[in-house]
Amino acid sequence: MPDLELSREIELLSRLVEINSDANLKTGYVECADLIRKEVEAIGLKTETYDSAELSVDKKPRPNVVARLDVGADQTILIATHYDVVPAGSGWRHEPFKLTIEGNRAFGRGAADNKGAIVSVVGALRQLKTIEPRANVLFLASPEEEVGGELGLGYLVNHVKISGDAAIVVDSSPTVVSIGASGLLWGKIRVKGKQGHAAYPHIADNAVEKAIPLLREISKYAKIRERVRSKITAPPGSPHKHIWGRFALTMLSAGVKENVIPGECEARFDLRVCPDENYEAAKKHFTKYFEKVRSACKADATLEYTRKEPSNYFTDPRHPLVKRFCQAAREALGRQIPIAGELGGNDGRYFARVGIPVVCFGPLREECRFHGIDEFVYLKDIELVSRTLVNLVRDWKTKQ
Repeated sequence: MPDLELSREIELLSRLVEINSDANLKTGYVECADLIRKEVEAIGLKTETYDSAELSVDKKPRPNVVARLDVGADQTILIATHYDVVPAGSGWRHEPFKLTIEGNRAFGRGAADNKGAIVSVVGALRQLKTIEPRANVLFLASPEEEVGGELGLGYLVNHVKISGDAAIVVDSSPTVVSIGASGLLWGKIRVKGKQGHAAYPHIADNAVEKAIPLLREISKYAKIRERVRSKITAPPGSPHKHIWGRFALTMLSAGVKENVIPGECEARFDLRVCPDENYEAAKKHFTKYFEKVRSACKADATLEYTRKEPSNYFTDPRHPLVKRFCQAAREALGRQIPIAGELGGNDGRYFARVGIPVVCFGPLREECRFHGIDEFVYLKDIELVSRTLVNLVRDWKTKQ
């Protein structure tokens, strides 16, 4: 990307970062979507906006922008991003909603996740508009990715029926060509006792004390899950060569006041399902383990799954899309980039569910502190992602 073009994209990134598109508060959604829409229309692309507010509980606007680069090709590539961000939090050295450039790094909330990705795509579209690429492009900019995606990309795929021949989710690391993501299985364990006054413990039954031995045994399930292995390679720097199963107790709550013995203690957990693992089998295995531990501890406890819809997926590494993307990335970087899956999840699952092959790539390096304070993106990665997308669409082949 020439310096003039990069400065143009930095200016767009600055304007995007200044909008607090908080996924929890739903602020800035309309403003952010309008900015993206106007930017791609200025390039010469046709756009449509689809608002999923009708399906939401709060009825707040949730505009999804769809921009079309139609060159009359036989096939269409979907390129997905999201403009919502997690809350900024406190303790920033830089102002979270003002882009700060230091050397080759641009700081600000969303600079990497995912507004840096948005400007990468816009930069690529700007270049593709001046040539004759071999595929059409649908650029999707959605909200709600940080809170599940059902009213964002999920809405476009499931309700608007957006479709294509291949999909690129620009919400990942530039160190690998990602071909899959782990799934989420969330739940809560409730341990019951008998509430009472702390001065009279002999007539109460402390739920916290009952929960401690149960949860100690439940936590051991992490070692059992770790023995589960995927056929998908893990990202570089992982403790295992292939993606592995994971389990963690993540939340604990009980009691209302110091002088009240709690009658209930609740623990929440996160179980990660490998990209190619059977979701129902993973759920049944943990349920069986829980029942065994509950019986051994003689605890009055219940298990409830709060998020159990399959969200893991993978694309066969031999798929033509994977080969084409690896070639495009290699040309952009000057060397081969490894293929791997992701330890976390992403919105690629919505494409995978309807049979669209998915690859993930983007400017989110581990050290970029996305979701943390002083989030930043490397300007060189904005360029790298943009060049890769240009290479992919420009040289797209309908037959492998």
